Amino acid sequence: MAHGVVQVTNQNSSRWRRRTGEYETLAAALEAAGDGDVLSVSPGTYRENLVLDHAVTLRCADGPGTVRIAPASGVALTLRAAATVLDLLVEGQDTSSAALLVEASTPELSGLRINTRSAVGLEVRDGARPTVRRCTVDNPAGLGISVLDGAGGLFEDCEVVAAGQSGVAVRGGGGPRLERCRVHHASGAGISVTGESSSLEAVGCEVFEIRGTGVQISARATGHFTDCQVHRTTGDGVTLDTDGVLTLADCDIHDIPENAIDLRARSVLTLTRCAVRRFGRNGLSVWDPGTRVDADSCEIHDSTGDYPAVWVSDGAVAILDSCRVHDVPDALFVLDRGSRADVVDSDFSQIRNTAVSVSDGATIQLDDCRISRAATGAWFRDHGSGGTLAQVTIDETATGVIVTKGADPALERCTVTNPVESGVYVSAGGRGTFTECRVTGSRGYGFHIIDGCRSTLTRCRTERCARGGYEFAEPGPITENCTSDRAATEESPAPVPAGAVTAQTAAAQSYGVLGAVPEPRPAAAPAAPAVPAARQSEEVLGDLDALVGLDSVKREVRTLIDLISVGRRREQAGLKAPSARRHLVFTGSPGTGKTTVARLYGEILASLGVLESGHLVEVSRVDLVGEHIGSTAIRTQEAFDRSRGGVLFIDEAYALAPEDGGRDFGREAIDTLVKLMEDHRDAVVVIVAGYTEEMARFLASNPGVASRFSRTITFGDYTSKELVRIVESQVAEHEYRLGEDTGEALLKYFTALPKGPGFGNGRSARQTFEAMVERHAVRLAHVADPSHEELQLLYPEDLPELP
Repeated sequence: MAHGVVQVTNQNSSRWRRRTGEYETLAAALEAAGDGDVLSVSPGTYRENLVLDHAVTLRCADGPGTVRIAPASGVALTLRAAATVLDLLVEGQDTSSAALLVEASTPELSGLRINTRSAVGLEVRDGARPTVRRCTVDNPAGLGISVLDGAGGLFEDCEVVAAGQSGVAVRGGGGPRLERCRVHHASGAGISVTGESSSLEAVGCEVFEIRGTGVQISARATGHFTDCQVHRTTGDGVTLDTDGVLTLADCDIHDIPENAIDLRARSVLTLTRCAVRRFGRNGLSVWDPGTRVDADSCEIHDSTGDYPAVWVSDGAVAILDSCRVHDVPDALFVLDRGSRADVVDSDFSQIRNTAVSVSDGATIQLDDCRISRAATGAWFRDHGSGGTLAQVTIDETATGVIVTKGADPALERCTVTNPVESGVYVSAGGRGTFTECRVTGSRGYGFHIIDGCRSTLTRCRTERCARGGYEFAEPGPITENCTSDRAATEESPAPVPAGAVTAQTAAAQSYGVLGAVPEPRPAAAPAAPAVPAARQSEEVLGDLDALVGLDSVKREVRTLIDLISVGRRREQAGLKAPSARRHLVFTGSPGTGKTTVARLYGEILASLGVLESGHLVEVSRVDLVGEHIGSTAIRTQEAFDRSRGGVLFIDEAYALAPEDGGRDFGREAIDTLVKLMEDHRDAVVVIVAGYTEEMARFLASNPGVASRFSRTITFGDYTSKELVRIVESQVAEHEYRLGEDTGEALLKYFTALPKGPGFGNGRSARQTFEAMVERHAVRLAHVADPSHEELQLLYPEDLPELP
């Protein structure tokens, strides 16, 4: 029943013959109206399911927002003609249908507010091409805007203010254009484009406050974004998958806790004049054969995590032209055979660790690039890894170029200035060809080539190197026409004989391969980690109790916390407190929650005032062990300094003490760590973790290690029932539901799942859930119009095959 009347005016009649009529319901007015008529709706709430199948105009008689279309169920408003709808408030309550549906037509919608709890706020389908201006969609129960089945349309100055799933979803060959639109507070992807022939063009749009991925392009879909922003997501900023194609021009991706941009499975990305900043994992992550990214005039900077800014692996290709990467832990990592990075006229600066790393058979080409203020300029790590550096300048690093373990790069006309340790360091079977390269101002050696590595040096030169221009160990490199100044004040250079194998030093004394190393550059004071306000201990203990399984671990941690807490009370009462060893050993298989418990343990100690912040710094062997004498102690000290006031968590700590250590520098890391733990016993809590048997070897590696860690906590494998509970928690978190028999099928699956050395416990449970989601997606991809329930339910057939 209408709360007003609807006046229908035929605008096509002559003015003196214009006819009008008033109707009590919208349905009656629409039945009487013809093409070109204007329906002026009086203020009120209309509980009707409206269908506009004529080219009429529907507007509010008394201005925007005064007319509310709110039926009890079904689609509130359906458009099937070139109608015009202005300023209405549309509400829907049906979780199986859209609130507003546009089918096979070209209507104009302006000023609409869609406030609903429907499956979809605004759905455009069947080839429809609406023009939508200044409309808002608020749908916390489902999709915001859905464009499918070859539909498109123009959306200008529109806003999705909330969505229970994706904010904008395009599939089935849909192809809309968005101009100056805003999508935020969605619980799926902000914008999702999937399926062959599906596409989306966005200009001047903003995607933010997304509980998930900002923009997702997949399954042969394409996207073109110009002058857009993506920020403040909980997942990746932008993801491409399975032959997705995306172009970003003049876009800004920032404040992303995960990967700013992640692409894989033959997807292709083109970036032009884009900024990628403040990201928690990789700024640009590129995976899989056939996957490619082309970045031109882009800037990647200000990482908030401990991951490389650009990651290229598994046969992917990255091309960077005129780009800048700065203020990140590592700049560019290229790994795996077939992976390649081509970098031209680009800058890498303010890199805390390694600017360019090449490993596992990957190759790289750097032309006319600049690297400055990094721990290591370029590191070619192992056999098959190589490529070419041409006219690259490397300035103010600890070591300019490192070549190890059979890697074989070619450097041409490169310059290394002011390194702290060495300009070029080659060891452990590394090779390398160096042509017309120059090292100047080294506080160590110019070229330091040990272990008898057979590098080739042609027309190279060193100047003002404190410990010597060239330091070789037999049989040594092949040299031709290389020169060095004898001393910083001597004008005439001295030639290095062809095939030289002995050191030609700049100073009067040669220190030899194992002689004293120069004083390292003073480490900058570590920046204080950004730590959220400390939670109360009971709140954190509640999180601990909420973890699936781990009953014995929880008892151990609570006992330790009780001991510390009572000890502090005794001190406050003037009594002698028991000496509680806070450093811990965590043993057990992967995926049993060791890192999670370590993080909560730090928070609890902070809440009790034992630690200043309680933050967690997670490291492994690669973060602590350097490539040559002296660098390991520096790296270990830096990791310890980052952990001050919190927890230093060393995963797979047994790797620091290999069974056949030889000249391994891992033991230097252990020795340094033991001394730091003694000297700063109240500043940092150290937790070492790994397999049970291997950790026993680690504890025996140094007489002081076992005494520092007096308590070992064992993390047992999860039972099949506990693995099911983990999957159930993932299901609830991602807004899925288990079908009637799926829980029982999961239990049988985990019972039968092989529990060999590669079994990942909780990780395996999460991977099982992800596999179920993928199979569910494949199952529904060919369903023309799946219901809301079908989009949620996971059935036994969605379980992956047993390995």
